[in-house]
Amino acid sequence: MNIKIGLQFDGTNYHGWQIQKNAATVQETVKNALEKITGEKINLIGCGRTDAGVHAENYICNFHTLSSVPAEKFPYALNSVLPDDIVCLRACEAAEDFHANNSAVKKRYVYRILCRDFPDAFLGRYSWHYKHPLCVENMRRAAEAFIGEHDFIGFASSGFSVATTVREIYSLDVTENGDMITLDVVGNGFLYNMVRIITGTLVSVGGGKTDARDMADIIASRDRNRAGITAPPQGLCLREVYYR
Repeated sequence: MNIKIGLQFDGTNYHGWQIQKNAATVQETVKNALEKITGEKINLIGCGRTDAGVHAENYICNFHTLSSVPAEKFPYALNSVLPDDIVCLRACEAAEDFHANNSAVKKRYVYRILCRDFPDAFLGRYSWHYKHPLCVENMRRAAEAFIGEHDFIGFASSGFSVATTVREIYSLDVTENGDMITLDVVGNGFLYNMVRIITGTLVSVGGGKTDARDMADIIASRDRNRAGITAPPQGLCLREVYYR
């Protein structure tokens, strides 16, 4: 049977999702736990890569198994062997052709920026501490230029291989609650470091280094040098993956 599971993880102690040599990853940790439970070799398919230090509130993955363990019992079994910073929230049997990544139609990411003089002892692992003032209204104006279908090659780090760099952004909201600024973005897919580079670019706008009116031209230029820095990973969290 094909089992679909939803995970929540704190990415601080992991070098991202995907298995790597000589580095702890979320995929390897969960895969080892599943193999211990089922006694089988498991091919664990994730809904996409996450960078080192990036978190997830609802990360979807799937695997095929001949195990007699009922699908709904996997969260109990997994949570008994997983470390505290990875939690299995749910599990169910999926269609045989379900693929956590290929079947996804859109994803939602949230990035949090703590904008104040001093850091927060509790939120330091889950936000970017930015010491300088930011104009949220200008960030909102610039965010509008990202909506729609664009070639986002200028907002991607090197070192990736995809068929196309065209992606569609359905929404990009910038909200402010006290000292915390939150970027909430939904799209049909994201390139390597794309959300973090969009964040760095909007912070450049908010700080007055980039004019919001230039954003459409910056996107159209496809020039990585015209976009902002890559925001640090700890502020980023995968919030939701949507399927048909």
